[in-house]
Amino acid sequence: MDTMEIRRDAIAQLVNDRGTVSFTQLKEEFPNVSEMTLRTDLKYLDEARRILRIHGGAKSVQTVIGPDDLLSRKFVRNISEKQLIAEKARSLLKEDSTFYLDSGSTTTMFARAIPDQSFIIYTTGLSCATVLAELEKPTVMLPGGTLNRFSHSIYGVSTIKELESVYFDQAFMGVTGYNDRTGFACGISDEAVLKQAAMRQAEQVIVLMDSSKLEEKSSFHIADLSEADIIVSDGKLPDAFLRECEKQGVRVI
Repeated sequence: MDTMEIRRDAIAQLVNDRGTVSFTQLKEEFPNVSEMTLRTDLKYLDEARRILRIHGGAKSVQTVIGPDDLLSRKFVRNISEKQLIAEKARSLLKEDSTFYLDSGSTTTMFARAIPDQSFIIYTTGLSCATVLAELEKPTVMLPGGTLNRFSHSIYGVSTIKELESVYFDQAFMGVTGYNDRTGFACGISDEAVLKQAAMRQAEQVIVLMDSSKLEEKSSFHIADLSEADIIVSDGKLPDAFLRECEKQGVRVI
């Protein structure tokens, strides 16, 4: 990850955490970056729909379009691929097991495919919990913590402590991207730490990842490829990556 990408991720997180950031505040947060470079960064992030440029600064997309529409944007991407991943992941479930279900649009699609059977399901994803509320037999657990309004998830020290007290038969994980340098990664440091904690508590780590994630770059490392047991994907992963999975002992379905 180069300096420019790290800086842009940091700017996006700052804006979306605060809601609104003035250009003056931005200059204070990044004193060693020129005004021209910061304006270029804001233009790039605005075009990528990660923030909204306004006169004198930037706003969180969440404050403009609302969380429901923000979440729906994620769901309309790669729908058929996510549905295929969900059906494949369903075949890995073990009745009467305890598993962790990560937050995200792909894991929410998987939540819709979970059968109404006896499970104990821990999830930090609010959209996942909403879907699972329609089932009668599973026990659904939401750990306490801080609400991340951008990703509709729970995070924080108290969340991690609660997860560290539970043993999971399986952990179904979402990621923002994967590449050789960062491994599995995401764009928010606190979420990366949370995901790491859930993976440590699981006997089997299952990553739900469509092939487009190999082209996504994110700043914060979650895990190396070898730390996954299974990758559930859309059947479009490149041969080079599949060979590396085989080398690392990672099953791909």
